[in-house]
Amino acid sequence: MIKELMHDPIFLAGKSEPATKDDLQTAKDLLDTLMAHKETCVGMAANMIGVQKNIICFVGEDDKYMTMLNPVILKKDKPYDTEESCLSLLGGPRKCMRYRTIKVQYQNLEMQTRIKKFEGWTAQIIQHEIDHCNGVLI
Repeated sequence: MIKELMHDPIFLAGKSEPATKDDLQTAKDLLDTLMAHKETCVGMAANMIGVQKNIICFVGEDDKYMTMLNPVILKKDKPYDTEESCLSLLGGPRKCMRYRTIKVQYQNLEMQTRIKKFEGWTAQIIQHEIDHCNGVLI
């Protein structure tokens, strides 16, 4: 189900709780909401739809949507400065620092733990959404 976007910076600054099997409907709602905003958005975290759970969805490699539960960056390399925008925040792009290559541990929708390396634009999107889960706003 497509959900309304959260814009309250106090709520968005809160740290998300670990996701469990009971949160799979939230993951589906998050993906539905991201897909509804595909013209203007490439990634979302669950707090953007008002749920403080550690879940992210994004457009990944080959333009396929991916959902991660409880993602954690294990390794990051090659820092660079960039600018990003966010549907949840008013105003234009903001400066931030990202890493070109990251290694992420996460759980898939079957609650299986995976570790995968990401690079470039996909890595940047994942970092932005993990920041959301940690209450970090750009």
